Amino acid sequence: MANPHYHIGDVIEHQRFHYRGVIFAVDNKFSLSEEWYDAIAKSRPPKDRPWYHVLVDGSYHITYVAERHLTDSLDRTQINHPRLGEHFDYFCKGHYHPKDHHPKGQQPRH
Repeated sequence: MANPHYHIGDVIEHQRFHYRGVIFAVDNKFSLSEEWYDAIAKSRPPKDRPWYHVLVDGSYHITYVAERHLTDSLDRTQINHPRLGEHFDYFCKGHYHPKDHHPKGQQPRH
């Protein structure tokens, strides 16, 4: 199992679709259904690598993205998403700081 490159609170950009977002949960490997993967994951990213739950900037969307499709966002400003407050306490120096109720195994990077 691979170690995630990104962590909860990281601001990222999707390399193909060019949206920004913030990671609010990390799976060390793909954890959704085979039906979802077959229907949505057209580029067939590896299931044994990390996948990320992302709040998408400027929308109500939440995405589930394979690590290979992400890069660090060069734009270090805050994102705009209505559910930010459910997951994060504050934003500082280009990083969101999660609330204390993150799931076990998904500790934030300090």
